[in-house]
Amino acid sequence: MTELLEKPYPPADDDCCGGGACCPCVWDNYYAELQKWRVQQAEIKQQVDS
Repeated sequence: MTELLEKPYPPADDDCCGGGACCPCVWDNYYAELQKWRVQQAEIKQQVDS
């Protein structure tokens, strides 16, 4: 069984420096984790609906 992912929380306002020089930015990490969570949720929904 695959581990269920928790929905990620967006970074706090002061977590991002806003300078654009960080690679990866905390927002990049957040959006990547959010995408993984959404994919998993869609797979779970598909299994339930089948």
